Amino acid sequence: MRFAVLALACLAAPLTAQSLPVEDATMQRIWTLGMDSSETWSLAQTLADSIGPRLNASARHKAGNDWLLSMYRKWGIEARNEQYGTWRGWDRGVTHLDLLTPRVRTLEAMMLAWSPGTPRGRPVEAGIVTLPEVTDSASFQRWLPSVRGKFVLTSQPLLTCRPDTNVKAFATPENYTRFQREVTAARDSFTQRLRRTGLQTPALHDAIAAAGARGILTSLWSQGWGVQKIFGTRVTSVPVVDISCEDYGLLWRLAERNQGPTVRLTAVARALGEVPVFNTIAVIPGTEKPNEYVMLSAHFDSWDGSSGATDNATGTVTMLEAMRILKQAYPRPKRTILVGHWGGEEQGLNGSRAFMADHAEIVRGLQALFNQDNGTGRVTTISTSGFPGAGEFFGRWLGRVPTEISQLITLRVPGNPPGGGSDMASAVCHGAPGFSLSSIGWEYGTYTWHTNRDTFDKIMFDEIRNNATLTAMMAYLASEDPETMPRDRRVMGMGQNGQRQQWPECTTPARKSADSQR
Repeated sequence: MRFAVLALACLAAPLTAQSLPVEDATMQRIWTLGMDSSETWSLAQTLADSIGPRLNASARHKAGNDWLLSMYRKWGIEARNEQYGTWRGWDRGVTHLDLLTPRVRTLEAMMLAWSPGTPRGRPVEAGIVTLPEVTDSASFQRWLPSVRGKFVLTSQPLLTCRPDTNVKAFATPENYTRFQREVTAARDSFTQRLRRTGLQTPALHDAIAAAGARGILTSLWSQGWGVQKIFGTRVTSVPVVDISCEDYGLLWRLAERNQGPTVRLTAVARALGEVPVFNTIAVIPGTEKPNEYVMLSAHFDSWDGSSGATDNATGTVTMLEAMRILKQAYPRPKRTILVGHWGGEEQGLNGSRAFMADHAEIVRGLQALFNQDNGTGRVTTISTSGFPGAGEFFGRWLGRVPTEISQLITLRVPGNPPGGGSDMASAVCHGAPGFSLSSIGWEYGTYTWHTNRDTFDKIMFDEIRNNATLTAMMAYLASEDPETMPRDRRVMGMGQNGQRQQWPECTTPARKSADSQR
């Protein structure tokens, strides 16, 4: 069998008019609703700005679930919040960090998700120590008591917070080569510093907290100007705070050179205990084949260092808008069309994995699942996820999509089955056809993926309108197709170990917080 890459085009055309290859009143209606009467801006503004980030099990996440229900019901679409488990609930308050000595400066800082705040949310003042150079785990244990009453810097201080591309653009070739050597040497040295403690990072933080530190200060730079990754912590007794690359380096240099840095931290957080978590499911029932399904998919939860705009309010709005369009343009589909707005994706695809485990009838009857989850860009790639027979279907469907959209897309046949990464994998592991609508980058990995800069202003609405319109068209075409998507699997390639790779196995979803610690 010949496997092919079908390049439908590589250059974008302005979306000022549409060219339907085949006359189709429903496709024309979808285009008009999606391109000329889009509601993506209003939907995204409410979701990203007003509801804000949707950390799993937070009050913002549940408020967002309820908002989804209200929108679907407003449009006359059946919808429900379906509980799939519980998770550790937590709500973020303010974080404020000031350098007090040897000079005064307000620092850019944010506590990690699930961090405790300062006692009763009141300010705490203390000096700073750095993670020491030790010879072995025993000497680290002897050092630990010295952290009592101090804030401890535990991340590597970087030589510069300039992106590598900036250094390369302006340095001489000789200086850039020397810079790369220095960066590598500093990274390797700090890796050894961590290794000699005898503890991995979570256990290291636990040990520092147990020794009486006032808090743990970290920095996870995202390799771009002023941008930090903001994840979570399992520490439960003291605040864990991420500090910007620039301000973290300042604190480290002051502490290392014995210049007496002290800081004042105010951090407010509310632990909610184990609380219910939900997927939001909306359905347009099928008329001819109601037990066969076309599914739209996007995770709803986010990290909460910012607004969760491109990860994944954009995917959420794409699917929300596609359902709005379909309800107006195609209200009586042949196959049932449903959408999953998943919880717990950031903790291991838990919401979608649970849904597939709980709904074997949908897995059995799935015609196609379309997932979107990688930023604000227009869809440029669709892989058939290791299902070779899907190529014919996508070729047929894309051949009916207006050229203004289809010419942007490369179809990869047969592709590889995703083992994780995003929620299409939760269907594919069952052998059900799930596909990623993969978009062009817009520097997603550096500037908005899990960062403190993932805000509404980063959304590119021409791109999102394109994606919502494409999704609605693909759902319509998949529903109307007289044939059923085949599930034949590709012959897997050989791995680096010389063994043939296997189709991904389904992972048991974590239904409560404790499951994630196993």
